[in-house]
Amino acid sequence: MSYKDLITIEPGKRGGKPCIRGMRITVYDVLEYLASGMTHQEIFDDFPYLTQDDILACLSFAAKRERLMLAVQP
Repeated sequence: MSYKDLITIEPGKRGGKPCIRGMRITVYDVLEYLASGMTHQEIFDDFPYLTQDDILACLSFAAKRERLMLAVQP
């Protein structure tokens, strides 16, 4: 499954930030939880409507954005 099937961007929702399946939880939210040390299971406990595919889609989306960023030469 591609992250494009799960990550949505709607101008009127959360300021147009990428969200998971049209819900109000953003990719950034999930990435912050992971970066703070939360396990997948802890995220699922707090947000039972999220799935493993949702978390993987967030990681895939972030990886794609990183690849697309321009490298700035000094």
